[in-house]
Amino acid sequence: MTTTITRKPTILTWQGVESPRLESVRLLVADNRLKASGRIIAAASDDEPAFSASLEATTDQTGAFGRLLIRATTAEDECQISVTRTKDGLWLVDRGQGSERAAFGGAMDVDVAGAVLFNSLPIRRLGLHKESSRHELPVVYVSLPDLAVRVSQQTYTTVSVGEESSVVNYADETFSADLTVDSNGFVLEYPGLAQRV
Repeated sequence: MTTTITRKPTILTWQGVESPRLESVRLLVADNRLKASGRIIAAASDDEPAFSASLEATTDQTGAFGRLLIRATTAEDECQISVTRTKDGLWLVDRGQGSERAAFGGAMDVDVAGAVLFNSLPIRRLGLHKESSRHELPVVYVSLPDLAVRVSQQTYTTVSVGEESSVVNYADETFSADLTVDSNGFVLEYPGLAQRV
């Protein structure tokens, strides 16, 4: 008999450390299944305009990504996108003008630029916060605030495992950081980007 671990809804909030930004997400978690709804607010920087983004995301019982709905707003524009992983492993990308199907290299995860929550999803799915492992993953990458979509090759490597927190290295094509995560695999500190408050 399988036992289901159900938690009460919780809110996690991350504050930017090098730029003024805030990410706050309401989570419902049952085993590996997750439902998240939240918002990211970022002040203007040298690289991007000020923006606000609202998001909803789900994973299935294995922790694999299910669906992302995100709406981004800048002073000049507003756009939205839906990214859904189908049961046959393909992806549907819908910008409100019909869905486009894509394989995205067999990706099972989504990453949203600058959104700390999404680094937690492969960490939790693969149990990297519980035992040492290394995984190279194709990931559906959504940039903010323009919501462009591409495949990103990312690597997650366990650095250390502890009772209260663990460290997992995240690396993509141009960047690497050691993420500190709590005992449930949710990011506590993302050096250079954000820390949980």
